[in-house]
Amino acid sequence: VQLQASGGGLVQAGGSLRLSCAASGRTFVSYVMAWFRQAPGKEREFVAAISGSPGRTYYEDSVKGRFTISRDNAKNTVYLQMNSLKPEDTAVYYCAAKLGSIATMKVSREYRSWGQGTQVTVSS
Repeated sequence: VQLQASGGGLVQAGGSLRLSCAASGRTFVSYVMAWFRQAPGKEREFVAAISGSPGRTYYEDSVKGRFTISRDNAKNTVYLQMNSLKPEDTAVYYCAAKLGSIATMKVSREYRSWGQGTQVTVSS
């Protein structure tokens, strides 16, 4: 599956952004979809994941209650709604797709497909 991410930008602290990730292929529902992020000088970290069906969601602790991951299987698209953004959320955000168990959702090397990354910058 090929992935194309979009929706990043510059926003003030407390603001909102919605990221989108469009996938190619006809088996989108089979994939666990996730968002990772990488800030300058830091390792890539897990943000959120959603299973294929029925779409159970999982979040890294620092974004719980602020970010919402969702998917539209008819449109082959996964979203990340980000509210109450903080300067520490500044990073390049990547969408990713994997087959198999969601148990390894936080392990980046388990993902076979990655989007190109979209920059999110939150100013204080």
